[in-house]
Amino acid sequence: MTVRLPIAVRYAETDAMGVVHHSSYVVWLEAARVEWLEQIGLPYTQIEVQGLAFAVIELGLTYRNPARFGDRVEVETWLSEASSRTLRYQYRVWRSETLLAEGFTRHLCQDARGKAVRIPPNISDALVAHLRPSS
Repeated sequence: MTVRLPIAVRYAETDAMGVVHHSSYVVWLEAARVEWLEQIGLPYTQIEVQGLAFAVIELGLTYRNPARFGDRVEVETWLSEASSRTLRYQYRVWRSETLLAEGFTRHLCQDARGKAVRIPPNISDALVAHLRPSS
């Protein structure tokens, strides 16, 4: 399953050159990932209530075209890999039909103490049901 989250670029997200600062994309990816979980019926708060978190352990982004203040962009998100302890999400950021950026995040399931743990079956089943391998 793929989700597209619309975002209106705010002035505070731009740099001195008038383009969206690279760090703003990381915030957008998180917002899209949280929305993806909402859309599959697994709100992140439901994961946290179980004493779990999916820590970001790897992030990669390739910037293709700049976004600017006032642009309307969409962050396309999908879960591309799932193992017993880790998840990998893929992303594409679009302005209309123009690809602005693409990348991934990898996450490790951790308990409240920060120890790596297996993803419980109730969460894993919900995630894997919506898995979309990379294209």
